[in-house]
Amino acid sequence: MGPWNAALAFVNSLEINTIDKIQVHLYGSLSKTGRGHATDKAVVLGLMGYKPASIDTNSIEAIVAKLVQQKILEIDATRFPFDMESDIIFEKTEHKLHPNTLLFRAYANNKLCTEQLFASVGGGFIEQANASNRELKVKIPYPVDKGSDLLHYTHQNDCSISDIVFKNELKLRPEKEIILQIERLFDVMLDAVYNGCTKDGILPGGLGVERRAKKITNSLTENSSFNSKQDWIRLIESVPKSFAVVNTWVSCFAIAVNEENAAMGRIVTSPTNGAAGVIPAVLLYYRLFCDNTCEDYLRKFFLTAGEIGCLFKKGATLSAAVGGCQAEIGVSSAMAAAGLTEILGGTPEQCLVAAEIAMEHHLGLTCDPIKGLVQIPCIERNAMGAIKAITAAHLVLKRAKNESVVDIDTVIKTMWEVAVNMHSKYKETAEGGLAVNLNVANPNC
Repeated sequence: MGPWNAALAFVNSLEINTIDKIQVHLYGSLSKTGRGHATDKAVVLGLMGYKPASIDTNSIEAIVAKLVQQKILEIDATRFPFDMESDIIFEKTEHKLHPNTLLFRAYANNKLCTEQLFASVGGGFIEQANASNRELKVKIPYPVDKGSDLLHYTHQNDCSISDIVFKNELKLRPEKEIILQIERLFDVMLDAVYNGCTKDGILPGGLGVERRAKKITNSLTENSSFNSKQDWIRLIESVPKSFAVVNTWVSCFAIAVNEENAAMGRIVTSPTNGAAGVIPAVLLYYRLFCDNTCEDYLRKFFLTAGEIGCLFKKGATLSAAVGGCQAEIGVSSAMAAAGLTEILGGTPEQCLVAAEIAMEHHLGLTCDPIKGLVQIPCIERNAMGAIKAITAAHLVLKRAKNESVVDIDTVIKTMWEVAVNMHSKYKETAEGGLAVNLNVANPNC
């Protein structure tokens, strides 16, 4: 998502009618796993002006195939030659800016007109080198940098974490817009789960990974038929709810989303694409298998989970290229654990402890995707992150008050220290772990 957003930012800054050539240089992890992560496709889609939130995902392969065949890039009715094989350059070196770095260059008459350097810092966020820092003009009532800030505000106001976050959000946008955006996020998540549970076939990339969510769905429903999301939901609600069944459904939901991600379907970056299955799976666990008596549970869950993600972004990283998969699945599991704890009736302290438990048991998790693809171990890893989040929430709700020894700020600090000390071969480079121990050729080599 970050490379896509960087390409959009670059092309929107150009006077495109003065340009006759664009080249893109990918460095570090973006180079080493770029094809497996479809970074090259994301970049050209961004250059052509397509937006991740609105593009017809079913048309992506056709759009890219047309560009590959014609070798013509069209931007705002301006057309010029572009060859993905030669104009997207997978550099073999690292860049000092960030492990995920993109350099865009625009030319006219064989002369360099402009270049821009971006870092893809995780979760779709990008940072442009040498760009002026734009401070938030709106002063929010409760600025948060650490978990201790959240606890201070919730104690001061005798309220929940989501209440504090909501008051901050109201300074940025109207309440109606906040609610609509939350509902839209959930709708996209639900669509991703449903689509993944109803599609079969082989995922692209050459590993031959077969989609499993549909098979799991059929097994759990004894091949019962359904014609819509509503029918599918009613069917799930009607099946027996043993521990094994619930556990398998949660895993199925997470796997479904990340099979969609691997096939370039639409998902919600939460906090990253590679970790996008955890939060939908945990939300559906609450929606389908709990009493769900919490009013306004979507708002409470999203705001609480989102704030936990912000804590990790501020105090550590959301980028697997910087911190390994602890920065993706670990953070998503912590976010989901906190959100679930709040809507199950937990206190602010319990929400933060649940997030800490989830991350504590992801510390040191490596990112070692086979062939650079977000398939093995990434897809199953989302299921594990979802289950850990649910476990963390239920554990903390049964704990005595003040029983926790480690707090959220300590675990975030520790995660960052682990990230700094982790060997680069375990940071989304496909140069260590499963990526090299399984005898599968890396397509980027």
